[in-house]
Amino acid sequence: MRPLDPRLIKWAQATRLFLILSVILGAATAVTIVIQAALLARIITDVFQRGADLASIGQLTAGLAAVFAIRALLSYLQDWIAFRSSAQAKSQLRMAVLDHAVKLGPQFLDSRSTGGIAQLTGRGIDALDAYFARYLPQLLLAVVVPIVLGAVILSQDLLAAAIVAFTLPLIPLFMVLVGWYTQGKVDRQWRTLAVLSGYFLDVVAGLPTLKVFGRAKAQAANIRQVGDRYRKATMRVLRVSFLSSLVLELLATLSVAIVAVSIGLRLVGGSMDLQTALFVLILAPEAYLPLRMVGAQYHAAAEGISAAGELLDILETPLVESAAIGGAPAGPLALDLVDVSCRYPDRDVEVLKKLSCSFPVGQVTAVTGPSGSGKSTLLQLVLSFMQPTAGVVEVTGEQRSRSLSDIDSEAWLDQIAWLPQEPVMLAGSVFSNIRLGAPNADTESVERVAYQAGLTPDVLQQVLSDTGAGVSAGQRRRIGLARVLLRSKPLVLLDEPSASLDSHTEQVVADVIAELRAEGRTVVMVAHRPALITLADHIVHLEPVEQISEQVAVSGAGQVPLPGLRP
Repeated sequence: MRPLDPRLIKWAQATRLFLILSVILGAATAVTIVIQAALLARIITDVFQRGADLASIGQLTAGLAAVFAIRALLSYLQDWIAFRSSAQAKSQLRMAVLDHAVKLGPQFLDSRSTGGIAQLTGRGIDALDAYFARYLPQLLLAVVVPIVLGAVILSQDLLAAAIVAFTLPLIPLFMVLVGWYTQGKVDRQWRTLAVLSGYFLDVVAGLPTLKVFGRAKAQAANIRQVGDRYRKATMRVLRVSFLSSLVLELLATLSVAIVAVSIGLRLVGGSMDLQTALFVLILAPEAYLPLRMVGAQYHAAAEGISAAGELLDILETPLVESAAIGGAPAGPLALDLVDVSCRYPDRDVEVLKKLSCSFPVGQVTAVTGPSGSGKSTLLQLVLSFMQPTAGVVEVTGEQRSRSLSDIDSEAWLDQIAWLPQEPVMLAGSVFSNIRLGAPNADTESVERVAYQAGLTPDVLQQVLSDTGAGVSAGQRRRIGLARVLLRSKPLVLLDEPSASLDSHTEQVVADVIAELRAEGRTVVMVAHRPALITLADHIVHLEPVEQISEQVAVSGAGQVPLPGLRP
């Protein structure tokens, strides 16, 4: 990532006004430095060369105090604006990353560690505080202040200006060289931290399973090893940071010393007066100071810069291309897939190949087939989380039909109630989890659908963790079904709704599906168990692509021989 990356400024728009204000405040700071040096040189000259008393320099001393106060105020304003801008920029960046990740869909999120994403959007974005609040302001000061002070020095002493002009660029040159070397170590440190954080969160999530199989202590040892690698990586970064800071400080000190020696020789020789010599000598360190501070702030912001690279990778991941020219057709919906093929981005083998099938309006269609035949992929296509590589998905409403690729994804998802294999639970009550299906639903509606899904009133007030702990697997499935009923959408997608359920809970699911059909909704369910398949008006049976030249779906209940069913 570059020192001032326009891509980051694009996503964190709060920094734009801040950068303009920083340039203005930087120029004002440079002016106060010049006035301060002029007053200080005049006071010292008057006292030591002209023998002035305290009364005669009273106004100059008051002016110098005022300049000191103004400079302190400008520094305070710079910090205040920087931290306010940093907070807004981090908020905008976090919202942009999360929003883009959601738009990229489940396929993208499944390809990344949950812990890694949490680490990136948490500490990763927080680490940018030093970048926005410290590094960027200092970078702008390093541009504005040396130019202004260099011009003033040039107007007073050509030789000193030449020395400053020659030695000043050496500092950013060494900063670039040190930065290249340091950034690689910081990147490795950040990757190690991301691995440690993601691994730790994933282990915590799977701790019950690890305890059951006696692998908890082994995973603790693995976490300890990753933690040791992070500790060593951090110490390597700190070692390089301290050494590089020493190099930059030494270079700046030697440069100022050269200016001081040249001024001293001419002052002794009588070719320069004391006031001019002091004026230039006071300005010279101030010209180098912003660049020295940039080096220090760069190391403080290095972790955030590394995290920003990953953030930008997510933000620049292209969304699935879609024409998306309008909303979904109104009324009850039917779907027709015509010669649809589909493959995952990281695979060359097609999951679906020339599939043609229909999901009639107001009826229940069961999607069956062995593992790996593309059942879940078919639902991903219908949800518009994936786009077909060939073929078309037609959506038919009351008055018109249109291709799914022409429908805005948000408008389309608003027509769907979806029950995944593992319903997501959020920390809170069962009541609030059901209400996620329709956040504006009243209490009576939530209680009604909970009753339909077989949940008793006392269950509604039970408190869940974000992993769903607090209720059984069957109850989590019922909560998911209650959400589906509460959404009251024309198209219902159910991904193995009776998986891992006992016969009683399975019957509750079957009753809910029958109610959905009675209400005229189009139901598409992935099913394996006979109790649900017998409910279907139509069956779409899939086979793995490698076993066939093309997938031909069979419609019509009972036409596909299945275990436990009579054809």
